[in-house]
Amino acid sequence: MIVTLTPNTTLDQTVLIPTFQLNRTIQASSSLYGMAGKPTDASWILAKLDIPSRALGFAAGAIGQKIERMLRSRNITTDFVQVDGESRVNMVIVCEDGSGQTTITTSSLEVKPDHIQTLLAQFESCLDDASCVVLGGSLPKGVEPDFYTDAIRRARSRNIPVIFDAAEPNLSAGLAAKPSFIKPNQDELSGLVGHPVTDMAAAYYAGKHILDTYGTSAIMTFGGEGALAVLPGRAYRIPPLPIDVVSAAGAGDAVLAGLAASIERGQPIEEGLRLGMAAASAVCLMPGTAECRREDVEAFLPRIELIPYG
Repeated sequence: MIVTLTPNTTLDQTVLIPTFQLNRTIQASSSLYGMAGKPTDASWILAKLDIPSRALGFAAGAIGQKIERMLRSRNITTDFVQVDGESRVNMVIVCEDGSGQTTITTSSLEVKPDHIQTLLAQFESCLDDASCVVLGGSLPKGVEPDFYTDAIRRARSRNIPVIFDAAEPNLSAGLAAKPSFIKPNQDELSGLVGHPVTDMAAAYYAGKHILDTYGTSAIMTFGGEGALAVLPGRAYRIPPLPIDVVSAAGAGDAVLAGLAASIERGQPIEEGLRLGMAAASAVCLMPGTAECRREDVEAFLPRIELIPYG
């Protein structure tokens, strides 16, 4: 069973507007709610591919209840710890004129030390049946970055593969526990190394350093420029497919789903890279965060190229 751990559970409200104008009232073309939170998104996408998972995290209030109902509607097993405050709702603003999109995040969970210990205990119990663990994202109030150090160490002590995705300072904290894979985007990678990573050559150097230092494989995503994977003894550049992007929200999380699926199935990680990039392309066709159609994933899969690099 794939286990996903998302401390800061989230819904995204995606609002499509013709164009953005400051100091104006803008009439939205449409609005919809979708799942959000990196590992929870992975569970959401895996369910579309008929791959079961167990989703853990913190939740609170009516939004937290809605998140659990949505996950269960796709037959995802949920095991959330109820905390104070309210599960957050982020706003994703997508400009239909092609000028781009912006995500506005919030923080509204209130987590106490006993909540953290309860979640870690539930996580520990789920490791008995875990094929791999996907965890990451931001942390709510009351949770320090070493939460990720602890959780990853618990899984790695049992030799369970761990896929980790977060921004600084959480990325450094989790990396110290030597996860199997990290999946930073360009901004997250730049934050980790302490300077802008502007091209694939710089990303390759950073990925090699991460692998040599921590034994962690880095799958680095660059939006419209594709991805670069630095693995033990090999590296691949993965070009993007030529598609008309509706919204990229959740596309990177599809890569997490692909990697987890290949581990669950006992396949080479290269199959996970192909599936993840195909699912990411499919997500980009949909307005809602982390939404995709299985038929799109299957159509894109044979078109994904892994080009040896370095």
